[in-house]
Parts: sequence; structure tokens; C-alpha cells
Amino acid sequence: MDSIAQLRKNYTFGQLSETEVPHDPLQLFRLWFDQAVKAECPEPNAMTLATADQAGNPSARIVLLKGADENCFTFFTNYDSQKGQDLAVRPQAALLFHWHELERQVRIQGLVERVSAAESDEYFHSRPAASRIGAWASPQSAAIPNREFLEDAEKRFKQEFGDSPPRPDNWGGYRLRPAEIEFWQGRPSRLHDRMHYKLEGTQWQVNRLAP
Repeated sequence: MDSIAQLRKNYTFGQLSETEVPHDPLQLFRLWFDQAVKAECPEPNAMTLATADQAGNPSARIVLLKGADENCFTFFTNYDSQKGQDLAVRPQAALLFHWHELERQVRIQGLVERVSAAESDEYFHSRPAASRIGAWASPQSAAIPNREFLEDAEKRFKQEFGDSPPRPDNWGGYRLRPAEIEFWQGRPSRLHDRMHYKLEGTQWQVNRLAP
């Protein structure tokens, strides 16, 4: 563990200029995301989702982005999970994308709301049957006695639903509507480029932040 402090990396891949970034941060996000896909970054849609409970205790985990348009970022989960419980009492969250191969991060903050039941249904039924059964079998974030508990539940729901399980009522999507987005590009000597967008009314204001 003593060697951790000695780990070093010099960032030299790219740069960000306030004179060249677009006025719309979603345009830049789509560009960076497409570049992460083309660079074959592992699971480029993997993102850290940070929430907080009613007392303000933070919690973070990796989830998968399943949609991004001009207004929101969408992900799906069990509404009874820890993140679902957090979002029920504090509907704000932060997202973090880290594309190591491109020396880039994107930080996003905003309000969160549930997507419609129809949208949740559409995505749920696009998933593999095994994943749909898993949504029924797992009481996400709850304490369970052992692995066999999950395997027995999986068998039970397979017998009940076959290959056509419906969407559980406690499973669905959320959309985060961004209020702030920061793009981080690694640079040499730790003098990284940070472009911060903040929504003021209906307009995005952009500033360079010190690294």
C-alpha cells in the first residue's frame, strides 16, 4: 500500500479551449461519448451515480446510461434499491463518466424524475429474458440469507413467467435533467483543462475552472 502515493501518470492526449467548445454542453457530450465508443473504451456508458439519503449521507455506485438527449440522461433500476430510496426523498443526483483511455471525465449534476411507465415498459421488454427474470428475483439492496435465495427465486419466477416476464411495478427508469456539466481533459503537469457549464434560465454559461 505504501506504493500508492508513488503512482504517477502524465496526461498528454488532448486539450479543451473555451474558444472552441460548443455553446451546448450536450453537443460536446455526444461528441465525447461517440469518441469513447470509437476508442473502444470498456463500457463507455458506465457512470458513477451519486445520491444522498434524507440525512445527507452520500452513496455512490456504477450504473449504465441508457439514453441521452438534449434534455436528460436516463438510467433504469429497482425503485426499492438504495438509490431509489435516496431519490424518493432527495431527487437530486450527480453522474460521473471516466474514459481512462481518452484521459477524460464528465461530471453532471441535476434534478431527477421517474420516466413514464410506457418508457420503462419499452426498455424492460428490450432486455434479455434472463435480465428480466433477474429484476423479479432480486430484492435489490435488501439483506438476503445466501446465494441460494436468489437462485431459488430465479427458478420460481422462470416457472411462473417463462420467457415473457412483465415489468415489476417497482422497476423502471429515471431521467436526470442537468443543471451543471463539467468536462475534464487531462493535461501535462496536472494543469488539466476543465470547462464548466451552468444552466442560467434557458441559457448555458461556460467558464474555465482551475485544475
